[in-house]
Amino acid sequence: MAETFDLIVKNGECVTPAGRQSFDLGIRDGRIIGMGDLSEDKAAETFDAKGLTVLPGVIDSQVHFREPGLEHKEDLESGTRAAILGGVTCVFEMPNTNPSTTTIEAFNDKLRRAEGRTWTDHAFFIGASPDNVENLGFLEKQPGCAGVKIFMGSSTGSLLVDDEEALKLALENGHRRVAVHCEDEERLKERRSLIEGINDPAMHPVWRDEKTALRATHKLIRYARTTGRRVHVLHVTTAEEMKFLSLHKEIATVEVTPQHLTLAAPSCYMELGSRAQMNPPVRVERHREALWRGVATGIVDVVGSDHAPHTLEEKAKPYPNSPSGMPGVQTLLPVLLGHLSTGRLSLERLVDLTSAGPARIYGIAGKGRIALGYDGDLTLVDLEATRRISDSDMATKSGWTPFHDMEVKGWPVATIVRGQIVMRDGQTVGDPIGQPVRFQETLAGAQARL
Repeated sequence: MAETFDLIVKNGECVTPAGRQSFDLGIRDGRIIGMGDLSEDKAAETFDAKGLTVLPGVIDSQVHFREPGLEHKEDLESGTRAAILGGVTCVFEMPNTNPSTTTIEAFNDKLRRAEGRTWTDHAFFIGASPDNVENLGFLEKQPGCAGVKIFMGSSTGSLLVDDEEALKLALENGHRRVAVHCEDEERLKERRSLIEGINDPAMHPVWRDEKTALRATHKLIRYARTTGRRVHVLHVTTAEEMKFLSLHKEIATVEVTPQHLTLAAPSCYMELGSRAQMNPPVRVERHREALWRGVATGIVDVVGSDHAPHTLEEKAKPYPNSPSGMPGVQTLLPVLLGHLSTGRLSLERLVDLTSAGPARIYGIAGKGRIALGYDGDLTLVDLEATRRISDSDMATKSGWTPFHDMEVKGWPVATIVRGQIVMRDGQTVGDPIGQPVRFQETLAGAQARL
């Protein structure tokens, strides 16, 4: 007997846990309920994916969308619109907004702001601070919470956790995996004089050197083991960290960014100036190659964009007064597809880094793979399409990309969120439909309370 679906995606090559397979996908009520030859079945809508590759929806697990408080750079609508234009179906947003997301009130405010305005599904991190460490176990259990984020360096005000006792308390309070920015604040203060009066962004990796990152990562792993807490080390940039973290994979997962995999000092600072400035910094070629070895050998679990937009006017300030960070959510997948076309990545590894990996390490419910019962989140790409990344195509309010004028082979042509087409051929479709992401641990906790 023929089934009825809301959407059938036909004739595409699907990347599944069993490998690449050519079959149709049927989605109803937001979930995949049919896989195979669905030619006799009916659907309210059909998408012909002939010649296209169907990936599980891309998950960007590190974005800064600046709302509330800094909406002149980005907001939840513009950031998630940029995401779907780049093939991203789900985002995790960071807590360094104004006010910082450190309280239940600030967290719920973000959830309210997202209603009816986000194009992707979404989750929000709670920021750890010396003022809320004892409450983190409660906060991380809130529906729509991605977990706890710790800034060991490179933050200001209440979000900076540079005291060892505060770090220990933050790790002791709660159970879910904690995402951590590892730079040692004490060393950053010691070395700040190196850049005073020097208007040269190429000094950024000199100031925030390898030891700044490695010292913080060592400290984090020491306390992670003491407290028995799982951690996720964000935007790893050094060969030394990658080697060290390979010895601690049972407790620590690892993220890298497309920027650190693609750009290298000193050339990026000569070409881009402060547009190449981010924390931790883009470093010399030996570190970039170490990151690629980490990808090839499985040390790296996920690629996140660390989308952190600033206006060009802000970026034009003389270094070191220029802010660190660059846009990236819309270019995450195109840049990785470019690396795929040159042989640095396999398609299966790309999917693991951008879909299955984030779902696995954060315990996302119902996302991260093409399988029966999972959410109908799909990213459709043309692996043969050649495109040039351009500032003019960026939906971010900042209006630029560090990858301007880069030619890549492979391009996202459609984005489907829970069975609804939200992007097709570079254009948004319909209205924002984003919903909070569900997590296995919070769902289990809710079920236990019933």
